[in-house]
Amino acid sequence: MDLPQGYFSKNETKVCRLVKSLYGLKQAPRQWNEKLTQALKENNFVQSVSDYSLFVKSENDIFVALLVYVDDIVITGNNEFEIEKFKTFLKTKFLIKDLGELKYFLGIEVLKCEQGVCLSQRKYCIELINEFGLLGSKPVAVPMDFNVKLNTEPNSNDALLSNVTKYQKLVGKLIYLTNTRPDIAFAVQCLSRYMHSPLSSHLKLALRILRYLKGSPGKGVLLSRSASISLSAYVDADWGKCLQSRKSITGYCVFFCGSLVSWKSKQQAAVSRSSTESEYRAMAATTAEILWIINILTDLKVNNLLPVNLYCDNRSAIQIAANPVFHERTKHFEIDLHLVRDKCSTGAIRIVNVQSASQLADIFTKGLGVNSHKFICDELKLIDLFQKLD
Repeated sequence: MDLPQGYFSKNETKVCRLVKSLYGLKQAPRQWNEKLTQALKENNFVQSVSDYSLFVKSENDIFVALLVYVDDIVITGNNEFEIEKFKTFLKTKFLIKDLGELKYFLGIEVLKCEQGVCLSQRKYCIELINEFGLLGSKPVAVPMDFNVKLNTEPNSNDALLSNVTKYQKLVGKLIYLTNTRPDIAFAVQCLSRYMHSPLSSHLKLALRILRYLKGSPGKGVLLSRSASISLSAYVDADWGKCLQSRKSITGYCVFFCGSLVSWKSKQQAAVSRSSTESEYRAMAATTAEILWIINILTDLKVNNLLPVNLYCDNRSAIQIAANPVFHERTKHFEIDLHLVRDKCSTGAIRIVNVQSASQLADIFTKGLGVNSHKFICDELKLIDLFQKLD
C-alpha cells in the first residue's frame, strides 16, 4: 500500500502492516466466530447443535448460558460468581465492555414488571412511524380488515408503484418488528409476497399497519413467571387463501410455561386439495417447530415436557394423524408430512381438538374483527407497559 505524503521521509524503508478488521471483509464473520467459539470451548462451554449461537456450561450445580450475535453477547445463569469469573476470562481474550443488566438488545427493549419480563420494540416502532410521517395520523383497531383480498395485477384504480424501494424498505422494517409483534405477522406476510411488483393498494395496507401500531407502539410479548413447566401449541390453516396460486396459509403459535415463545404466518409451498390437507401440512410444520424447541430446552437442561398438546380445530386432520387407515385421502401426501403421525404414535405430540372460537392461531391466518383480534392479543399476552404508565 502507498503511504500518505508526510507520514515517513523519502528514504524511509518501513512498510505498513494491514491489520484486518472485524467489519468489511467477507471472511471476517467466520474468522471471528471461530475465534470466539474456540475461546468459549476453552472455558468448557458446549455449543448447541440446535442453535449455533447458543453456548451452555453445566458443571455440578452451576449453569451458565450464552447467546451470541456477532460481537454482542447475552449471559445468564444461576451463579453470579461464575458469571463474573467468565467475564474476567473474556477480558483476557478480547477487549470487551460490560453493559450490566440486560435492558436493550438488537433493538428489543427488555422491561421488567410484576408479571415477569416484557420484550418490546417501542423506540424502533415510533421511529418507523415518524419516518413515514404518520405520528399525527388516526389509529385503527386492527392491522387488516376482515376478508380483505389483495390485488395481484395492476388496473386503472390500482397501478404499480413507481418507487418500489420505499415499499420494500417499509415491509422489511415491519418484518423485523414482528419479532415482538405477532399481531401484525399475518398482514406483513401478505405484503411480503409482493416485494418486486407492489401496487398502490399494497402500500396503502402497509401504511394502515403503521396506523395500527400508532395505537400502542410499546406493545410487546410478556414472558410471565410460572411455577409449572409445560409446552403447548396452536395450529391453523386457511385453505386456498392466495387467489393467484391457490396456496394455503399456515399459522401457529407455541407457548412455554404459558408464555408465547414462537409463532409464524407463512404461505404453504404446495397447493392442497382440501382444507384437511392444508391443516395437516400446518400440523407438520408446527410439529417440526415443537421438536426444535424441545431440543433447545434440552440444551438448557429443561426436560419432562412430553407429551406436548397441539391444539387444532379440524377433526378430519386430527383423525388422519391418529388413524393410518385413510389411504385414499392421504396417499398423495409427502412422506415428511407423516412426521405428525409418527410423533403421535411415540407419545411426543398429543393432538387436542379445540373450538374455532378459541383457536388462537386464527390471528396468523386471516384478518379478524375488532373483538376477535383483541381477544386473541390478550390470550397471547401482548401488553403495553408504557400505556399503563401513561
